Amino acid sequence: MKPDFQAKFLQHLNNKRKQDEGFTLIELLVVIIIIGILAAIALPSLLGQVAKAKQAEAKNNIGAINRAQQAYFLEWQQFTTGLSDLGVGIKTLSENYEYSIKNTANGTTITSVARARKVALRSYAGIVGTTIGNSETSEPLTIAFACESFKPTTQGLDAVADTVTSCQQAGYKDLAASKGGGT
Repeated sequence: MKPDFQAKFLQHLNNKRKQDEGFTLIELLVVIIIIGILAAIALPSLLGQVAKAKQAEAKNNIGAINRAQQAYFLEWQQFTTGLSDLGVGIKTLSENYEYSIKNTANGTTITSVARARKVALRSYAGIVGTTIGNSETSEPLTIAFACESFKPTTQGLDAVADTVTSCQQAGYKDLAASKGGGT
């Protein structure tokens, strides 16, 4: 290729590149519309995941309280209504939930409650009780259930009757039933 022609060709390419810089208004509008559609599709799913993450706090804490109540019963042959007595480090009030422990009249069943403080969250309950194991030894065994409200609510489980032995009797659903096992 001749040097004159080569220089003109390179100059032509350089000038053309300077003229073609940037995007047209149509191209920018198309990109903005596509981003808007993707955001409209993804936003409801994202908001559902945020609620699930907040509810995981209550599920974990109710499970920890249930296990701590069982350990407390093994040591003291009774349940406690004080979160501090359990030594699990759960505060009675968090940003999303309020935790409390309620005892029944005869003391054989105790309920820990995680009452949602926000309307979009479900409330949780943990029911721990005793039952007689082997009929020969008559040793009490502890049983535990972790329960979830059927829909989001800020109402906690107010009271548990002495005979409650499942989440359905308390108006909640059993978290372990959906996984095929007990707590």
